[in-house]
Amino acid sequence: MTNDEIFAKVQKTLVEALSVDDDQVTPAARLKADLGAESIDFLDIVFRLEKQFGITIPREELFPESIFQGDATYVAGGKITQTGLAALEKQMPYADLAEFKKDPRMDKVEDLFTVQLLVNYLDMRVKRI
Repeated sequence: MTNDEIFAKVQKTLVEALSVDDDQVTPAARLKADLGAESIDFLDIVFRLEKQFGITIPREELFPESIFQGDATYVAGGKITQTGLAALEKQMPYADLAEFKKDPRMDKVEDLFTVQLLVNYLDMRVKRI
């Protein structure tokens, strides 16, 4: 499956799950800020992607929350620590963290979750099958 084919399926899934227009679902679109996804939507998105791609997405693999739950090893002073960044890189090898690392504030974490992140994750998963 090509990257474009994966993007098309992700786009269709997000249009249906979030009731947005096709043209809003661009690779750079942030799930929360740009597409209006809420916490409950993430569960629906995972469920729909599992059906769309015929895979199981383990809890926290796509949207790891445990790293950000206030553990001082990972978060200090409202920022992700170096240890936290290393854990994030390990848990999310499909994420492009380059910009985030320059200013790893907790309030910017949700900006990591873009349409392209979903495409990258699914590309990685499809190649494993």
